[in-house]
Parts: sequence; structure tokens; C-alpha cells
Amino acid sequence: MSDTRLYLISPSDFNLDLFAIELEAALEGGDVASFQLRMKESYDEDIIAATRKLMPICHSKDVAFIINDRPDLAVKTGADGVHIGQEDVSYSDARDIVGPDKIVGVTCKNSRHLAMEAGEQGADYVAFGSFFPTSTKLTTSVANTEILTWWQDLFEIPCVAIGGITVENAAKVAHAGADFIAVCSGIWHYKDGPKAAVTQFNQIIK
Repeated sequence: MSDTRLYLISPSDFNLDLFAIELEAALEGGDVASFQLRMKESYDEDIIAATRKLMPICHSKDVAFIINDRPDLAVKTGADGVHIGQEDVSYSDARDIVGPDKIVGVTCKNSRHLAMEAGEQGADYVAFGSFFPTSTKLTTSVANTEILTWWQDLFEIPCVAIGGITVENAAKVAHAGADFIAVCSGIWHYKDGPKAAVTQFNQIIK
């Protein structure tokens, strides 16, 4: 099994100038594979402004920049890809919009069926969760770590674990087979700051 890597998710609401500083600090803390801009209730122009400010910070550290839900904005801003949920645009529509070269990741909740379907369609990764209680979003599914092991044993496509992951419980999902762990509050609300959080997560998941 390859090393588990970090996948950061933005808060849904933030002060852009201050968050840019926090993101920069986080990326100084150690290895991060991807960053997802998740501004669900925001206007298009605010998502575009945030992308223009934050994407160069990510790219300077070779971190992929993913936009949540909006393949159209991923194309418009030159982001590296899009993450879609089950209630969002379909995988095939998202792929048609972004083209063959951008990343398309799919939320599969706790469903083996949805994950296999996404994998067969060509998703670049599947995301399972929620593994732990989370205040970041409404939890509509609770996942067991066995789904990560099952996926890892059978499929080549990477899997992402999401939902309430902190430095205290990250080892559990990493050992179960998550290729990436997606973290929001566990980074931005960490007691010693986001840089220390990234360092801590990397020590735990390696």
C-alpha cells in the first residue's frame, strides 16, 4: 500500500486575505497532495476571486487545486479539477465539461455500488465517508473503515476518506487503506495552527 497523503478542504466561509496566509502556513507544514475549495453557498465571482488568490499558493507547492461542485468554474479558472457529490452534476456531465485531462473526484458516501459505478465511468478518485462525526457539513452517511480496505484490495483507483478526521483518529483510516485523507476542521481549527496540524498529520499517516 502506498503512503497516505493529505487532501485539504477549505472552510465554506472565510476572510480571503487571512485564509491565504493560513493556507500558505499549512503548506509549509509538510506534504499535501490536494486542496479543495469548497464554497457551497458563495457567488460565482467570490469563488473565482478565491481561486485566483489561492491557486497560485497551491501550485507553488505542487498541490493540486480542486473546486467543489462546479466543473464550469474549474474550466473557467484553470483549476486542476472538480469534486462532485451525489446531489451535484453527474460524473459524465462533469467530465464532458472539464475534458479528459482534469481531475474528477466523486463522493460515494458509504456505498460500494456508487464507488464501483464511479470507477467504471472513469473517476480519478472515489471519496468515502463520513467516518467520524463532523460539524463541517450535514452527515448523510456513516462509513465503516472496512470499505477502505475492501476498495484498496480490489481497485487501482485511489480512495479518499472524509468526515471528522483529526490527528487523533487519522491513523485508523490511513491503516485501513485510504490513499488520501480529506481534512477541514482538523487543519484550520487545530490548537497549534494549520502548519503544526499538517506536520502532525504527516507524522501520523506515514
